[in-house]
Amino acid sequence: MTLDQLIKSHSWLSVKLTLESLFPDQNNLMDDYERIFESLRFMEAEETNLTIKVHLVNDDFDDTSYVDVSGYNTSPEDNTDEFSHSLAIEFTPWQEWLGMSVDTDSLHNFSELEIIAHCLNEMTYAGFEQEDIQAEIERIKKMADNYTNMTPEEKRQNTYTWEEIQEKLKNLDEDDTLGRD
Repeated sequence: MTLDQLIKSHSWLSVKLTLESLFPDQNNLMDDYERIFESLRFMEAEETNLTIKVHLVNDDFDDTSYVDVSGYNTSPEDNTDEFSHSLAIEFTPWQEWLGMSVDTDSLHNFSELEIIAHCLNEMTYAGFEQEDIQAEIERIKKMADNYTNMTPEEKRQNTYTWEEIQEKLKNLDEDDTLGRD
């Protein structure tokens, strides 16, 4: 089953109720979600080798859990490295999202409405307009190009080691703790 088929088999009201339940902090965005949902219903799905995977992740770092939406490539020649099994797809054009199959485990572990809601949330991570999402991709590419073009000395001046970041975070926590007394 593709995301396109899921979307076309459900009404906006059902999806809205699910979004409100899963993302209560985003109730003010329901008009945006509705606009996108309705446009997806009439958009042409684009064929792709990517499959959507919706799964629960237990984060050991801060002892929380969350639902992750990612993709994986079903084309054997593209599954040659470990990263091909979990791809970030939030910047993928919506026509490709529609053409993606939904992972069998995802369909087993989540309702169709939950899958739609989580996908809508992930699709709009960088904005509610495809142009905004494309602009964010370009901004990220420009930052990566700028970093690539830096001299080793510039890289040392403009980046932090993991240890330096940990120290800065520790200092922030200590300052915050001191400020509460």
